[in-house]
Amino acid sequence: MGNSTTLMEYSFIDMTLHTAPVVQYRLKMIDMDGSYNYSDVIEVYTGPADFELSQNYPNPFNPSTQISYTIPGVISTEGRSPKVSLKVFDILGNDVATLVDEEKSSGRYEVSFNATGLASGVYIYRLMAGTFVETKKMVLLR
Repeated sequence: MGNSTTLMEYSFIDMTLHTAPVVQYRLKMIDMDGSYNYSDVIEVYTGPADFELSQNYPNPFNPSTQISYTIPGVISTEGRSPKVSLKVFDILGNDVATLVDEEKSSGRYEVSFNATGLASGVYIYRLMAGTFVETKKMVLLR
């Protein structure tokens, strides 16, 4: 606030917890005579910053477990959300389930894995999205 013919710089800290991945702001500049102008709109990304694959819960499990993962606000080279693949493999590397195989926008996701019909043992789950790849182990106990 002030009355100046020199360039002024202002800052604002938004303490609101936003649920949208992108928030837009603009500044309303009011002159002493009551006239006003608006600044250009700026967009601020507020979503997750990194990919993340969480440990399944419960672990060990029987017969089902939950797997959570996070997709940050990245865009593929084609200008789309990244294609996400979440697969489960047995200890020999055989593909036993595909839990996710589609484009996903920024956010946190949770999927259920039901192992009915599978033998007890260690299973590997793998998240792939763009160049990101991460694997974790889980144990099915009958």
